[in-house]
Parts: sequence; C-alpha cells; structure tokens
Amino acid sequence: MNEWLTMSAAELGRRIEAGEIGPVALTEAYLAAIDAHPARDEIYSVVTHDRAGAEAQAAEARAQAGRRLGPLDGVPVSWKDLFDSAGTATEAGTRLLKGRVPERDADVLRNATAAGLVCLGKTHMSELAFSGLGLNPMTATPPNVNDPKLVPGGSSSGAAASVAHGLAACGIGSDTGGSVRIPSAWNDLVGLKTTSGRVSLGGVVPLCAKFDTVGPLGRSVEDCALVLAALEGGRAADLEGVSLEGMRFAALQSVVFDDIRDAPRDAYFSALERLKAAGARIEEVESPEAEQAMPLSAILFTSEAYGIWGDVISANPDKMFKPIRERFESGKEFRACDYVAGWNLLAALRIQWAERMKPYDAVLMPTAPNLPPEVDRLMTDDDYYVTENLLALRNTRVGNLMGLAAVNLPTGTPGCGLMMCGEAFGEERILRVAKAAEAALA
Repeated sequence: MNEWLTMSAAELGRRIEAGEIGPVALTEAYLAAIDAHPARDEIYSVVTHDRAGAEAQAAEARAQAGRRLGPLDGVPVSWKDLFDSAGTATEAGTRLLKGRVPERDADVLRNATAAGLVCLGKTHMSELAFSGLGLNPMTATPPNVNDPKLVPGGSSSGAAASVAHGLAACGIGSDTGGSVRIPSAWNDLVGLKTTSGRVSLGGVVPLCAKFDTVGPLGRSVEDCALVLAALEGGRAADLEGVSLEGMRFAALQSVVFDDIRDAPRDAYFSALERLKAAGARIEEVESPEAEQAMPLSAILFTSEAYGIWGDVISANPDKMFKPIRERFESGKEFRACDYVAGWNLLAALRIQWAERMKPYDAVLMPTAPNLPPEVDRLMTDDDYYVTENLLALRNTRVGNLMGLAAVNLPTGTPGCGLMMCGEAFGEERILRVAKAAEAALA
C-alpha cells in the first residue's frame, strides 16, 4: 500500500475504477501515514478521521455497484484551513479565529464531496493567507519536502506539504498573490491558479476578495484538471493528444529577472531548452504593463486586506506574527481615491497585456526568483523576512495582477518551478499547454 501514497490522484482513480484499489483501504492507508508522520501536527491542523471513513465507505459501495460519481470518486485529498467545513474548526492559520467552527461546508468542498472526493482534513497555512513563505510561528510551519530547515512556501503551505510528503493525493489551496504556485514550486508539485471569479469563494475565509482564487496542488497536470472539475461540479479539460509542436510562447523579460538567484534562473533556461527541443517556439517579450502594474500591489492588496481584517487585528494585535501584522497594517495608509484609481489603471493594463500576449499559447517566467529561505534566519531577521517574502511573490503576482489562469510546473531542479500563464478564464487551454510541457520537462 505504500506505493499508493506516491501515485497521482488520477492514477488512484483509475485503479479504483479497475477494482484494483478499494477507497476504504486507500483512505485507511493515508490516515495511517498521516498519524505516523513525525510532522503530522505541523502539516494538518485537523485530521477528519470520521468524515474520511464515512466518505470512503460510501465511495466503496458506489464502486462495487458500478455507480462511481466521477474519475476521483474515492480519492483522498486535503483542504487548506480557510475552506469552511461543517462542524470542524476552520481558523485560517490565525489565533484571531481560534475556535471558529462553521455550520456548513464551503461551496467547493460540497462540490468535491458530491464528486466523491474523500476529505482527510485541514492543512496549516500562513496567517490569513498573507505570506508567500509559509512561515507561521503562531500555529505551525509545515516542513519543506527537500529540507525541513527551509520554509515550504505559502500561503498554501500545508496543502503542498500534505501532497509532497505522501499524506494526501492532492491538496486544495487558494492563491491571492502566489499562494498555490510558490509552495508548488518549492515542493516540486504542479499547481493551478484559477482566474478570479471562476471558482466559487462561498465559504472561503477571504484575504482580498478581488484577487482570491481557489486551486489544486498535485502530482500532475491531469490531477489539477480533474480536481478543478470536481471543485466546480463540471467536466475536466480534455488533455488527450497534446503536443508542443508548433506552440508559440512568450518568455517574459522585464521585472521577473530582477535579483533572481542562480538556481531558479538556470533551471528556467534549462526548461526552455527542453521545450524548444520538443517543438515549441519561444520569443523574448517585454511587458510595460507588468512593470506599471507592480507598484499597484501595495495599494490594491494591502488596502483590501486591511479593510477586511483591520478591526479584528486591532482588537488583538499580539495574536499575530509581527511581520504579517505589519503587512496588514500598511494598508491603512492608502486613501479610497488611490484604491479606485489603482483599479482603474489595472483594468486598462489588463487590456493592453491581453492584446500584447494574444499571439502566444502561454507566457513563461520563473515561478519564484528565489529558493525557500531558512526558518531560523526568517525568525531572527525582520528585514530578511520582508525582502524574501516580497521577492517570492513578485513573479507570481504578475498572474494575479493581470487576472490570468496560470500553472506551475516542476523543472526537475528541486525548489525551482516554471510558470505558464494563459488568458483569463482560459484554464482548459493552459492545462492542455501545461500537459504538453509536462511531458517535455519530465
């Protein structure tokens, strides 16, 4: 059964369909692995044994009767601790929400349950999802799969760790500025950032509602496509017959290479060579829109985040890790007119970006320009925390600012990812492109 824990969600689903794996035995194997793992309590905030067992039994009965609900019926997954789950603590990684127990599941959890996915539990995360590093001394910091002394990336830190450590077949996370893609890159997983407005946020603890998105972290592009369909209650993208031959990519220049470290840079260019060898055409493209949009981040992200959480934080400031609290508090310095003007400018820049990138199948860039930093240094050096956090989020934020669908792919170099950005609401297309690239990078 140990080999089950390293299989993709899609492959597990196929084995269940073929009668080679039973959902009950599979779920029990995952629960046993979780409970035996030395970092169990750093990865999972809650393990829902009873719910998982009941859902697995129902999935097994359906499988035996030939009435499976979909390709992932009976496959166990984890949920970031900002998705409401009825009767189970949902605290969004912060002591400010300690004891918060919702009465009903988030929309996406209900949809996934209706598709037969088994809920293993809730995973730790950055406080209120406002950090790309995954460091959370107030609750827990999950271990990076490549080195436990390093942060895992955030804010979907436990979601990534649960999959990378073989404690879930897939993790469901959220991405406001990079929170699916950074932990995916730093733990060598595939991560899908969906377009804002595509997947329901009902029952999701917010950070910045205009940027918040829901997306999966998994072992393959196919996993992400299947989980997206389950989250929406729809059909998965058709990934059959894809090839890089004749595809045209824009390799973004501009800000995404500022202060980049050697390993992510070298891994990125190595990945581009493999894409070219598989038939892709790659052209270097400058983007004035990305340059102009970057300074808007401070206005648009922090003011909305502070607008949502400012009063709660002010009532109990000592319950937050200082660097994250200060990032929230910076949002109160902006005026409403700055916020409105910022959104008006960003809307215009998005139109210009879409026109510039229209000829390309995807826009490419390194997912994160830095490698995961050490936990100990981040805890003792506030300036280092701020610079590394902002650098980690810089490239992924392009996708959020421009309102794009995006995928992180492992490059084969530990901790280094390749980001492929597609058009808004173009998840099916970018997943097909990513599937072709995945084969070239394997």
